Amino acid sequence: MNRRRAEGWGRREFLEWLALAGAAGLLGLRPERVDAEPPPETTKLRLGRNPSLCASPMYLAEDLLQSEGFTDVQYVQVPALFTKALVAGEIDIVQNFIGPLLIRLEAGDPLIILAGSHVGCFELFGTERVRAIHDLKGKTVAVTELGGPEHVFLASMVAYVGLDPSKDINWATYPVADSIPLLAEGKIDGLLGLPPGSQELRAKQIGHVVVDSAVDRPWSQYFCCMIYANQGFVRKHPVATKRALRAILKSTNACALSPDHAARSLVDKGYTKNYDYALQVLKEIPYGKWAEYDPEDTMRFYALRLYEAGMIKSSPQKIIAEGTDWRFLNELKKELKG
Repeated sequence: MNRRRAEGWGRREFLEWLALAGAAGLLGLRPERVDAEPPPETTKLRLGRNPSLCASPMYLAEDLLQSEGFTDVQYVQVPALFTKALVAGEIDIVQNFIGPLLIRLEAGDPLIILAGSHVGCFELFGTERVRAIHDLKGKTVAVTELGGPEHVFLASMVAYVGLDPSKDINWATYPVADSIPLLAEGKIDGLLGLPPGSQELRAKQIGHVVVDSAVDRPWSQYFCCMIYANQGFVRKHPVATKRALRAILKSTNACALSPDHAARSLVDKGYTKNYDYALQVLKEIPYGKWAEYDPEDTMRFYALRLYEAGMIKSSPQKIIAEGTDWRFLNELKKELKG
C-alpha cells in the first residue's frame, strides 16, 4: 500500500491544512492584508528546482503563490547553483546558498537578496582521522565542483579555524553519488553533506558528523541559505516580488509548524521518494528562524570568512549596499506583528 495513502496525508490534504492554517492566521499573515494590495504586475513566476530538499518551502509554495495572483507558476530544473539561471533570466526568484551567492554578487551579477531563508542545512562528515575542522589540514576533501556550495562552505569553515583553503586542503571533485562510497572506503577524508545526502550518510552510518550547522556555533547563528531574485525582476515587479516573498515565507512557516504534512506533500509532488529522509530534513532544519535572525549579520559573517579564504576582496558593507533590498522583508515582518 502506498505509504502516503495509508497515513492519510498527501498534497491535497496538505493544501487543505495550509488553507485552514492561513485562514486562522497560524502562518502569520492574514488574507485581508493580501486583498488590500494591488495585484502583481505579472502573473507568471519561475522558480528554480534541484534535488536539494532544504529548499522545500519554495517547492511547497506553489498554491500559496497562486493565491497571491500568480496564475502561471513554473519550477525550472537547474543545477545545484541557481545563480547562473537567474542571471540568464531563466528563473525569477530562488532560495539558495549564501557563500557562492556572495562571490557572484562581488563579480557584479544582477542579483538582489531579499531575505534569509533558514539555518543549518549542511553537515561536515569525516573519517576517524577527522575529529575537528582543523584536522582537515593535509587531508582530501570531496566537493562536486570548485566554487560550488560544498567548496565555498568548507573554505569558509577552514578559514575560520586559521587554515588556508587554497594550500592546506586537497580538494577532489566527484559527483555526490561517487563521494559517499569513497568516504565509506576511507579514500577521502571528508565531505559536506547537504539534504538529503546528510540523512543518507547518517542512515548508512558512513563517516561521522564533525560539524552540524543546525546546532554547532558559529554556523548555527547564521543563515545558510537566502531568498534572492533577478535584479531586473525586482525593479520591474515590486508588488510581485513582495507577494512571491510572502508566499515563500508562509510556506516556510508551514514547514516549521507541520513537517510531517509537508514531507508527505514533497513525496506526493515528486520532489523525493523517501518520506523518512524528507521528514528528517524538515524536522532538523530550523525553518522558523527566518523572522528572528538578521540577514545582514549572515552576509557580514560569510563575507569576512570568504575574504579570509581569498575568495572575495570586497568589504561586507559594499556587498550589502549593492546586493540587498530588505524593504519587502521589513514590511512582512511588520505585518507578522499585526
